[in-house]
Amino acid sequence: MRLFRDKTFIKGLAYDLAGMATVAIPLFGPFLDLIWAPYAAKKMREMYPGKKGKLASVLVFVEEILPGTDIIPTFTLMYLYTYVWKKEPSRVQMIEVESY
Repeated sequence: MRLFRDKTFIKGLAYDLAGMATVAIPLFGPFLDLIWAPYAAKKMREMYPGKKGKLASVLVFVEEILPGTDIIPTFTLMYLYTYVWKKEPSRVQMIEVESY
């Protein structure tokens, strides 16, 4: 599948899994969310520039900081929204040049 070759998608899956992993740690998990939430928001902003990135970084921060919402795959949903559902072109574009 072409989707699993996309670096942005793979990074998003990794960040989602890291955010979900804090649920598995019984006593320290909620405290790790205090560290993970700002880091995840920063990474979301770097991966998706513009207004969508700003909004997504706020959403991922709130999702990671609130208890019980760690299971939401925010990075994956943002990727699907940006590149699959909205059908935006990928960052790499081919430019054709004619020779004379």
